[in-house]
Amino acid sequence: MREWRNPDYRREWIMYGTVTAALAAAGWVIVSPLCGVLVLLCGGLLGGVHAVFTRRRYREIAALSRQVDHILHGQNSLVIDQNDEGELSILRSEVQKMTLRLKENADALRSDKQYLKRAMEDIFHQLRTPLTAMNLEVTMLGSGDLPYRRRVELTRELKRQLGHVDWLVETLLKMSQLDAGTVALRHDRIGVRELVERASAPLAIPMELRGQELRVDVKDESFTGDLPWMAEALGNILKNCMEHTPEGGAVTVKAEETPIFTQITVQDTGPGFDPADIPCLFERFYRGATAGNASIGIGLAMSRMVIAAQNGTITADNPADGGARFTIRFYKSVV
Repeated sequence: MREWRNPDYRREWIMYGTVTAALAAAGWVIVSPLCGVLVLLCGGLLGGVHAVFTRRRYREIAALSRQVDHILHGQNSLVIDQNDEGELSILRSEVQKMTLRLKENADALRSDKQYLKRAMEDIFHQLRTPLTAMNLEVTMLGSGDLPYRRRVELTRELKRQLGHVDWLVETLLKMSQLDAGTVALRHDRIGVRELVERASAPLAIPMELRGQELRVDVKDESFTGDLPWMAEALGNILKNCMEHTPEGGAVTVKAEETPIFTQITVQDTGPGFDPADIPCLFERFYRGATAGNASIGIGLAMSRMVIAAQNGTITADNPADGGARFTIRFYKSVV
């Protein structure tokens, strides 16, 4: 029997045999030889029954061990179909829970690796374009007979490309911090008007050059959040609207406060969203059908992450009066 290789099993039987033999000898001497024989027979019968159940239990434990070993060597799942009660059934149930949890973790890790691989490919692609252009511009600037006007143009373009790369790296770093949960967002009372002024300040000159107007219909609405992070999130939305609004157009920001939420609406006078793009607008590295050549597809994704981290939601749609519209809501309680 393979069970004899188990030292606990051997000790148990040695102890049981010793006790049975001692009781049988005592019965033989104290009562009668027949009593000793009966004690010995009863001990042997009980020992046999115990051996049958013990062997069955060891076989079930061995079968469970083999199943776990299969899991460790690549089998997809552990199927345990026994529903008996008892300590061994509890052990089966706990092992099944553990293997399911390990499988879920392995699947999540595999998914994260695939996402990281795609993200790195996207980042490499986005960086390669400006870096290639900068390398060409630097080579041209090194030419001794380059006209002064052309040198100024190349320097200006090189500066623009460097700013593009800097923004890309900084935004990706902030998104990774949000993903890792290492950002400690503040919970201050923010006035929507102050937020709009801060978010739109960097866009004042570009909108003026385009002949665009920023219309702000905000009173004293407010919400709880982190002003610097929200200014960046709203700034990305305003920038998106500006880039898709034709010259002479307008971007309108409205606010509304209710007992349940504070709502900020940003609407432009551009062509609106392609309906097929709306479900994917806030996904990382997604570029819609109307995206410009310089679009990377992370600005709106970052905005959604910042807003969601502050108990908010953001949606996009095409209103009936034309243009594109973003609707942000900050709830006054957890939703």
